[in-house]
Amino acid sequence: MKLAEGIRKHGFRKWYERELLQSHAHMVLTFLCIIGIFAAFEAASQFHTLQDKFVNILTVLLCTGVGIWALRRYLRLLANAEAVAHQADCPSCKAYGRLELVQVQTQDDGDLVQVRCRKCGHGWHISA
Repeated sequence: MKLAEGIRKHGFRKWYERELLQSHAHMVLTFLCIIGIFAAFEAASQFHTLQDKFVNILTVLLCTGVGIWALRRYLRLLANAEAVAHQADCPSCKAYGRLELVQVQTQDDGDLVQVRCRKCGHGWHISA
C-alpha cells in the first residue's frame, strides 16, 4: 500500500503495522518454499519413472522461483517500512508516529509526503 494512501486511510501506525505483517507473511512463504525444496530433494530418490522425476524437477523450480520472489518482496517491504519509520519522529517535539497527512508530491524516485505532528503542529516531509 502506498504511504500517502495508507496514512490517509488508516493512520501511520496502522500503515506501519500492515506493512510489517505483509512483509513477514512473505518471509513465511519463503520458509515454506525452502521446506518444499528440501522435501522435493528428499523425495527424488524414491521416484523411478521419468514422469515422477519431471514433476519433482518442476516442483523444485516452482518453489525456488516463488521463494526468491517472496524473499525479495519481504526485504523490499521491510526496508521501505523501516526507512519511513525512521522519518516518523517529529523534529520539534520528538513524538513518534503521531502525524497527519498534509500533502503528497509525486516525484520520479518516489513520493514526498508532507505531514504535520498531531501533538505540536510542526510540519516536515517523509520520503517514501
